Amino acid sequence: MENLIDMEVIYDINPATGKNIAAIPASAHKDVQEAVQLARKAQQEWRALPFSERARCLVAGGKNLEQQAEKIADLITREMGKVYTEALGEVKGWALSIPSKLEEAQQALEHILLQGEKSSTQIVREPLGVIGAITPWNFPVGMPVEIIVPALAVGNTVVFKPSEHVPLVGAEVYNCFSKELPPGVLTLLQGRGDTGAQLVESDIDMVAFVGSQRAGMDIMSKAGKSLKRLMLELGGKDPMIVFADADLNAAAEVAVKESLRNTGQICNSIERIYVEKSVQDKFEALVLEKARAWKYGEGHGNDIKMGPLVNAEQRLKVDQHVQDAIRSGARLLLGGFIPEGEGYFYPATLLTQVRQDMPIAREETFGPVICLISFSGKEEEAVFLANDSEYGLCASVFTADMARAERIANRIRCGQIGINRYLGDANGTPWVGAGKSGIGFLGTVEGVRQFTLPKSISKPK
Repeated sequence: MENLIDMEVIYDINPATGKNIAAIPASAHKDVQEAVQLARKAQQEWRALPFSERARCLVAGGKNLEQQAEKIADLITREMGKVYTEALGEVKGWALSIPSKLEEAQQALEHILLQGEKSSTQIVREPLGVIGAITPWNFPVGMPVEIIVPALAVGNTVVFKPSEHVPLVGAEVYNCFSKELPPGVLTLLQGRGDTGAQLVESDIDMVAFVGSQRAGMDIMSKAGKSLKRLMLELGGKDPMIVFADADLNAAAEVAVKESLRNTGQICNSIERIYVEKSVQDKFEALVLEKARAWKYGEGHGNDIKMGPLVNAEQRLKVDQHVQDAIRSGARLLLGGFIPEGEGYFYPATLLTQVRQDMPIAREETFGPVICLISFSGKEEEAVFLANDSEYGLCASVFTADMARAERIANRIRCGQIGINRYLGDANGTPWVGAGKSGIGFLGTVEGVRQFTLPKSISKPK
């Protein structure tokens, strides 16, 4: 079915069956231009509305999203394979997050008064104009909400292109918000990479993108020609460090869950696990026992923890990483094969004796693979190995020595790190990528301010 894709239609494939769900008309070049023009025309009136009125519209959109949660969750499972209970949690959780995001937006717009010797200066925040939002398939509700809500709240208009793998979910998100908004404030495009490229090169003021590093670099190159502002949240190759004095059972629980959750298709999945050699065998046994419980299947099924990979191409990439590692000396303890039958499933896979120079330890795999690499237990080696990557998204450290954990946490180059746990859960935490994991960041008051321009207005005292 995947060979049926052409320039006019997106064939929406259910990854659990490999069968077509729907044929979605792709936006033509003229559609892109018209959407941007409509957004440009609507922006001045939208920004002129009081913040309270913009917020009212967005809160209403969030309530629509919550009311449609079961329908949208079902679409998520059918379009990209996420387990239904997780899909439902995604829709409801992000719908309920909108009031707090609006509070951040309101704070971001607050004026600042500065006093000089002979003048007073007020710093105000103005919207950038028209934002192009290009979002991924792995969190097809969360990522659009994370961009669209703050961008609109501060007075921008948004042209929204969801991933071609979740066009129906993207349309539902669009419908929930657009029915509460004036015409042109939020417009929808459907298409693949060529549609996204046309949007990037159109008359917009900023590109907000969540997706792969390769696509992000291409967007940066195209946007640079007209000096468009960028927010790029890209991939990761996240390390986890386990010292011999750690609570190994707790560490193994996190290692398995955060390597396999969403079938490993998360930018912040744990993809490199460094285990102190003296406890390697014990840790392997704990991980193996827990990983065996991760049953895969169609996401509506009972006791299913993993759905399929999003498409055949992604499954092939995962399997190639695994087979290359085995040929290069890694030891396969679980999984590591393409199952027979329909759909793009891949079992929970555990590799040990992985080396740092293998592609599976360096390139983003984005699949349900747990990779164990032994190290001496020296602090310097742990920091070096964790930082030996072009990525810098997330990391975690497990040890009973809190002073050592904090030293390591402060030396690992990444945007967020957990000590004796996965990542934090406090409200107001930004989502940041170091290195080639991104430019700009999502969340918090400062994150909202990326959708604005500060203007200084000075007058004599």
